Amino acid sequence: MHFILAVKVKWGKNVYNDIELNTDEHPLVFKAQIFTLTGVQPDRQKVMLKGAQLKDDGWGDLPVKNGATFLMLGTADELALEPEKKTVFMEDLSEAELNTKLDLPAGLVNLGNTCYMNATVQCLKMVPELKKSLVELRPQGSSGLVDSLSEVFRSMQTGSCVPPLLLLGALHRAVPRFAEKGPNGGLCQQDASECWTEMVRLMQSGLPAQNSNKHNSLVEQYMGGRMSVTLQCTESDTEPPLVSEENFLHLSCFIGQETGHMNSGLKAKIKEQISKMSSSLSRDAVYTKTSLIDRLPAYLTVQFVRFYYKEREAVNAKILKDVKFPLQFDAWELCTPRLQALIEPTRAKFKEIEDQRTQDALEGKDKPKPSKGVEPMEVSVQRSKFEGKCFIGRY
Repeated sequence: MHFILAVKVKWGKNVYNDIELNTDEHPLVFKAQIFTLTGVQPDRQKVMLKGAQLKDDGWGDLPVKNGATFLMLGTADELALEPEKKTVFMEDLSEAELNTKLDLPAGLVNLGNTCYMNATVQCLKMVPELKKSLVELRPQGSSGLVDSLSEVFRSMQTGSCVPPLLLLGALHRAVPRFAEKGPNGGLCQQDASECWTEMVRLMQSGLPAQNSNKHNSLVEQYMGGRMSVTLQCTESDTEPPLVSEENFLHLSCFIGQETGHMNSGLKAKIKEQISKMSSSLSRDAVYTKTSLIDRLPAYLTVQFVRFYYKEREAVNAKILKDVKFPLQFDAWELCTPRLQALIEPTRAKFKEIEDQRTQDALEGKDKPKPSKGVEPMEVSVQRSKFEGKCFIGRY
């Protein structure tokens, strides 16, 4: 007859009491119990009772009884060392930690119709040089917009959602019309394009250029372009053309009835007819105004002009027409012949490399590596991405 017994196991100086032993079960079950207590693997255990060794195939003639003391010999496996850095699972991370690990951009809290400002800040943050300059900017102790924007950028590096209260207050002080409130006492919705223009204007005077010998501000250095403007009188063949230069921080895409694509909206402003006083005719005359880009910025901003003034109702109306835009914008046709001549060699080299990559992809070849003797410019072009390639006129 077999019973469930309570026995003891002695292992070195350790004694384990009241271990259940069922002789109906295989001896390996008993050894497994010993393993859980001592950490000695069953195949390394030598279990003895009154000089007789317990075999793995059965209990045999061992004098097993209630209260019996087994002697176990064997060495336990070394315990695994606790890792210096514990494993952290994604579900255990906070929102801020998760955003930081996944390199997700931090969000901005909508403070009541402030999505226009939040969108502008997120766009500005995409300019690496601008972001770096603002993050490293030493606070001046003022409540100005540039200092407030700098603080917001630093807070966004933590990965947590940021309530831009100080920035909103600074924007209201700098541009009071953005503080306008509606009948219910809440803030009115504002135009993101106007917010962008005002923020860039304020940063233009608040952020110094990295190269002060060539540029007055960081905004001008990376976001400013130059336009060559020619005025030719269409009513006089003897009047010489008037050539001037105009600096710009964005291009305007005017949306007309025939405008279905951003490119056509920009090209429509290359040549336009205006009326002005003619020095040769001593009266107002029609002039052809030709505006071409003579310096491309590293980061080109395009504004979609979606508002126009209704004279009869005396209100600004929004143009809801769908206007498409390319993922890769080529500004070649908007440039002066001088600028086209400057960037043409690089464009040709870039096109050659792109064509080769396309051909290799079609043939299933690996990406070609620059060989010895390749010009530095070629290597630079090969490594670059479609992110503000002003040196070839593409964005």
